[in-house]
Amino acid sequence: MTEETATEEAPSAVSEASETSDAPVSLAKPVYGQISIEEFEVSEYSEAEQEQLEAMYDESFSGIRQGEIVQGRVVSVSPNEVLVDIGFKSEGAISIREFGDDPSAIEIGAEVEVFLENVEDLEGRVVLSKQKADFMRVWDGIKEAHDNGTTVRGRLMRRIKGGIVVDLLGVEAFLPGSQIDIRQVKNFDQYLGNEYEFKIIKLNKARRNIVVSRRSVLEEEREKMRGELVAELEDGQLREGVVKNITDFGAFIDLGGLDGLLHITDMSWGRINHPSEMVKNEQDIEVMILSIDNEKGKVALGLKQKTASPWEDIEGRYPVGTKIKGAVVSLMAYGAFVKIEDGLEGLVHISEMSWTRRINHPSEMVTVGEDIEVVILDIDMGKEEISLGMKQAETNPW
Repeated sequence: MTEETATEEAPSAVSEASETSDAPVSLAKPVYGQISIEEFEVSEYSEAEQEQLEAMYDESFSGIRQGEIVQGRVVSVSPNEVLVDIGFKSEGAISIREFGDDPSAIEIGAEVEVFLENVEDLEGRVVLSKQKADFMRVWDGIKEAHDNGTTVRGRLMRRIKGGIVVDLLGVEAFLPGSQIDIRQVKNFDQYLGNEYEFKIIKLNKARRNIVVSRRSVLEEEREKMRGELVAELEDGQLREGVVKNITDFGAFIDLGGLDGLLHITDMSWGRINHPSEMVKNEQDIEVMILSIDNEKGKVALGLKQKTASPWEDIEGRYPVGTKIKGAVVSLMAYGAFVKIEDGLEGLVHISEMSWTRRINHPSEMVTVGEDIEVVILDIDMGKEEISLGMKQAETNPW
């Protein structure tokens, strides 16, 4: 029923009532159904009180501004989003991913700081972000650490392409694979869950992009240890180290902040073909300091020097003319090398192999690994060479 028809029908109802009743008749109020029009016009508050309420309502939002961090309260949690009430006319939805790797830790009623991106989107809801709030909250501290070159502690959270995501003061930062350690890292997973100190090497506030480095921290620590170590080193010292890298000419040993070279000639008193016969990568090893070049920062190391040289008192132990047994260790076109004892070898020249046979190659007489009798013919202490003879161990038929 429209207002117009209601007002038109109301007088006829009064007339019918007056005709059938002796009671005094009064003019009836126009009504909508059973509700009086006057009931719509009557307000619970006076005009002054209404204006005061509106002013209080507007004042409650005056402190909430777009682009600022505001305090909110979690009102509901769903598998995809979290609704947060910031005391505005509507609640804001935040992706549950912004609350970290453990959504179950989000509690209804919990207070949370959020960033007000927009007071109203197309659906009429406020647009909030927890990650942006976290970033803004720690930005000053992160920028200060970046500008001053100080470190910030963080936890390695999860792997992504090219590196690892780090929780840095509550915000996410990127740790490139090349910046995890001084050495090349193949297995990133071994670092997950661990906490380290990081240097901030790149910042972009607009993109909320933070790049960190653990390698820079390790290099600084290494340089500090290097200076302290160089001051402690002395020729003849025995030091613990770790095999860092093996080359054809030797092995580099990490002494704990300073690398030294263990040359192949200083690995064994005996003959070796390659350093890998003596040492392996990542092997713990004790070496002797042979020499230190402070200007170039180079340290020469020795392994064989830890034991007495087999050349000490060799003339007393092996006088010329002594007949001994040895094992053939290698063959050359000009002769065969025979091991007399560990670290001590002599050469049987091809001309000293037989009294009667004309030999074109030592392999005609001996094989590698064969035990043979030889005689000490000569010892050159200066060159550390021993000449041996095979035919001299037999009677000269001539």
